[in-house]
Amino acid sequence: MHTIITIGRSFGSAGGHIGHAIGKKLGIPFYDNALISQAAEEEGYSKSLFAHAEEKSLFSFSSFFASSRLGYMDGGYVNDNVLFKIQSEVIRSIASKGDAIFIGRCADYILRDMDCLNVFVTAPEEYRIRSLEKSEGLSADDAEKLMRRKDRTRETYYNYYTFGAWGQAANYHLCVDSSVLGVEGTAELIVDFGRRCGKIK
Repeated sequence: MHTIITIGRSFGSAGGHIGHAIGKKLGIPFYDNALISQAAEEEGYSKSLFAHAEEKSLFSFSSFFASSRLGYMDGGYVNDNVLFKIQSEVIRSIASKGDAIFIGRCADYILRDMDCLNVFVTAPEEYRIRSLEKSEGLSADDAEKLMRRKDRTRETYYNYYTFGAWGQAANYHLCVDSSVLGVEGTAELIVDFGRRCGKIK
């Protein structure tokens, strides 16, 4: 049995940093969009298919050519559903080979038939806005606009491909407010929870 953790997150909640911290604590690989792209390339797909993929349901990927493995589609371009299928195949391939932590990309849905720990990380809007002001060098207004836009695209992407509800507590084993314990504390909490419920070996 592999240890597979999926982490959904609201924008500005440090979900990616928390996933990386969990990976360090457990000594298992961590996959965000960039590393899934790298894995896709190793599987024989063109890295450019994923390089600029934003989390939204109705893409305009006319600039992405199919890899030689797939050939040309839709008049020479990869359509949105094909791209999601490739992503799903890559994530399932990674999960079948060993322990892994996946950030976003509907991994909880893609791996729904596997024994995974599914987590959603969020934080109060005020906390996320302040975090984005610091990390992105934005004004409070611009940080809020960015947060809302990113949350909206993540929600739309997730709901479109999973027929579910992004961020709804019933979809996850654990939902956590990262503002309470911070990155390291939240990572420790998730690891402890996962061990207690038998999802982390």
